[in-house]
Amino acid sequence: MPETRTTPAPLSHLLGFNAGYVDTAGFLALGGLFAAHVTGNFVTLGAALIHGSAGAISKLLALPVFCVAVVLTRLASNALVARQKAPMRSLIAAQVLLLALAAALMLGFGPFADADMLPAFAAGMLMVCAMAVQNAMQRMHLAQLPPSTLMTGNTTQVMIDLADLLKGLQGDARSAATGRLRKMLPAIASFAVGCALAALAYVTLGMWCFALPPVVAALTLRYGTVS
Repeated sequence: MPETRTTPAPLSHLLGFNAGYVDTAGFLALGGLFAAHVTGNFVTLGAALIHGSAGAISKLLALPVFCVAVVLTRLASNALVARQKAPMRSLIAAQVLLLALAAALMLGFGPFADADMLPAFAAGMLMVCAMAVQNAMQRMHLAQLPPSTLMTGNTTQVMIDLADLLKGLQGDARSAATGRLRKMLPAIASFAVGCALAALAYVTLGMWCFALPPVVAALTLRYGTVS
């Protein structure tokens, strides 16, 4: 079935919010594990090795697990397209399932003193896989949206566009810059709100904070035919 060509703004907000939320909640509960910004785990891995803190195995394996999940997501998407099925809804459903399983492990076995304990490790890798699905899905089917999990690139582009506008950019270049700002500033804000709410929820609710991400991911199912 053909996919439509418009992308509602709420979808971008939901994706950005969930990425910030999962990244922050996972970082706080799993000894500094980044589920969305996986390359950041190299930094925390170095700190763990030097200071002898827990979670080194999770941080070491986060990137390979992320890479495998992206490859599998790509293969699954291609298979669905070959069968003339819209892949977005199935990929979102997979993300909901991954986040729900992670939440079940966090609620059933957490909190954890060591992020390398088997239930903690499994929950962390499930969250990494969920964010890998979101990253791959967005690159393949939502390329018109700003990245929802990596804010460094968004922030850099925003600053470049602001500098150009302050310099007096005109014409089509000005329109392009303002158009990017309209997309990227809300994406950054949604991610930041997710981070802040996750920190508050972790402090007040403990492991129950992990019940929210699968719900937010499920809300994106209504956009399963968007492209």
